[in-house]
Amino acid sequence: MHWPRVSPLVYPAAALSAASLAWTTWSLVDLLGTGLIGLTVAAGADVVWASVIAAEARGLRVAGKRWIVTTIGWAALLAVAGLLVWHGIRSGSVPVAAAGPLLPLGAKVVWLLALVDGRDPAALTDDEQAVIARMERGLAFEEARHRVEMRRREMDAELQLAEVDVDFRIERDRQDKGRELARRAPIAIAPVTPEQPPITASTPPIAPAPAPAPTSASIADLARDHVAIHATNLAATEAICSLRPDADRPSVAAAVRRARRNLDGRTGGYG
Repeated sequence: MHWPRVSPLVYPAAALSAASLAWTTWSLVDLLGTGLIGLTVAAGADVVWASVIAAEARGLRVAGKRWIVTTIGWAALLAVAGLLVWHGIRSGSVPVAAAGPLLPLGAKVVWLLALVDGRDPAALTDDEQAVIARMERGLAFEEARHRVEMRRREMDAELQLAEVDVDFRIERDRQDKGRELARRAPIAIAPVTPEQPPITASTPPIAPAPAPAPTSASIADLARDHVAIHATNLAATEAICSLRPDADRPSVAAAVRRARRNLDGRTGGYG
């Protein structure tokens, strides 16, 4: 609640309230007796009446509704007024019974006028302030939920990183163990077969097998032989060149074609 200035009506309202409290206290003590019960009820009524006025001045809401405080204030005022009327009737004075409730009723009315006059016309209304309060509560809830969500995501990320780190360590240890086992494993030696005598210090080294000697057949003879073996001229040419690497490849290809034509002529084919 914004109070830009103090209303002049506050001063008469405070004076009426003080007079009303004094009159109410004396009336209840006179009605109930000067004992502890009378003083307690009188003080309680004064405290309730003053508290309700303060709550109305602060714009207090009960369950989000302001009219509840206003209703309580009027109910307390009517209860006090009823006790004051009862006190006047018990004392046998009609003027006291009629004028007794005027002080609390007048103080209540003047306080209402003072509260209205003291409010800033440009200030937010109670309903607008309630809307803003709900928005702020919603924003605070969203911020808290966001913080909790971020904490949960951080925990998930830490768990994933920990799992990856454990997998990495396991794989590294496995590779280290594999290398260690390979280093400590004995060298595999091929068993001695009956065809191969055991190697001793006196056994002479085995000489490598000699390379096949190049054939002395002519290109024409090789072409005739390989044409009969191979189905295509290219395969026959490749085979002859492998046997005679020093031969001229175009000449070999020409000899293969001639041999193919001769072979097809003998067999009745068409070259």
